[in-house]
Amino acid sequence: MSLATHFKDEISSCSLFYAYSKELNSFVVASSEDTIHIKHIKNTPNIAANILLETKTVGKIQGLQIRGKFTEPKDNSLKKLYFKTFPYALAISPKLWQIEVEYFKLTDNRLGFGKKIIWPETSV
Repeated sequence: MSLATHFKDEISSCSLFYAYSKELNSFVVASSEDTIHIKHIKNTPNIAANILLETKTVGKIQGLQIRGKFTEPKDNSLKKLYFKTFPYALAISPKLWQIEVEYFKLTDNRLGFGKKIIWPETSV
């Protein structure tokens, strides 16, 4: 996942490993508190993110744009999910964070060139 953050006139982006909880409509990620993006988030929790399938075949392009709030995890199941997905991360005991999804926009060319699915359904 590529994550974008901002605070005042400064912007930042980073890459994060993630796991997704459909039940909570949230991602769980790990990141140190001393990073620029976490410093931004502590002041401005609104984020944008992007997940994409890397391909050179136009008909297989898939990408997900996300907007949401970056918070401390509110549900212990997210911690379990992250370590089930990335068991080797237990060795470093990372700080975990939750991204509460407010908006998804999926582009999936397998469904037709430029096909977009937006949740919740609103005008972009």
